[in-house]
Amino acid sequence: MNIIIIEDEKPSARLLQRKLEKLGISVGTMLHSVEESLKWFSENPAPDLIFLDIQLSDGLSFEIFEEFPVKSAIIFTTAYDQYALRAFKLNSIDYLLKPIDEKELAQAVEKFRERENKKAGLDLQWIKSLLVSEEKQYKERFSIKIGQQLKIIATQETECFFSENKGTYIHTTENRNYLIDSTLEQLESELNPKDFFRVSRKFIISLKAIKEIQVYSNSRLKIILNTYKEDEIIVSRERVGDFKNWIG
Repeated sequence: MNIIIIEDEKPSARLLQRKLEKLGISVGTMLHSVEESLKWFSENPAPDLIFLDIQLSDGLSFEIFEEFPVKSAIIFTTAYDQYALRAFKLNSIDYLLKPIDEKELAQAVEKFRERENKKAGLDLQWIKSLLVSEEKQYKERFSIKIGQQLKIIATQETECFFSENKGTYIHTTENRNYLIDSTLEQLESELNPKDFFRVSRKFIISLKAIKEIQVYSNSRLKIILNTYKEDEIIVSRERVGDFKNWIG
């Protein structure tokens, strides 16, 4: 079988490739953007199977198939909420939610093999309209009350969020701390996971704010941020693997 992966996050693409290799499946090509995919499809015949991420760095992957009609089976690999994707099952389309479970991956591949000779068309335009309406909007700013005034802090001006004495604080690029109403648990779902990562129970950090990463005891990592110096930021051992994938 000729199989390709279209995924903008290269660590995720390599991880999926390794999982497929465990199933005895070889991936022929990995593509990482709409532009790269358009060029590849213009020069190559359609593959048998595509593992397709929805949101790529330069647009939605559906743009590829507006130019080149679908002739391949597709298994979606996506971080979209499964309730928004229930309709996929009704249309006989498989999808895998990130992080991809190896058992579910094997089941999806087996489903493809069973249906390999069935060439049912996919209504990608309908799927695109469904997903665009469900695309998650992440928090872009915080409103902080300081005395009788309100201060607006953009998420891009944030180095980290941390908990202390039952409170949650935002630490800015100006080396200032501000108390906020949200908990770290709430922030995990409100912040863009491409930009922020919860390294421990106490800290959520910004990718842009990382100055240095040091090897620490017990297979952990120590993070040095640009301005935050008040406490050690340690990536807990159980999060190290996900953290390495996050930073690429």
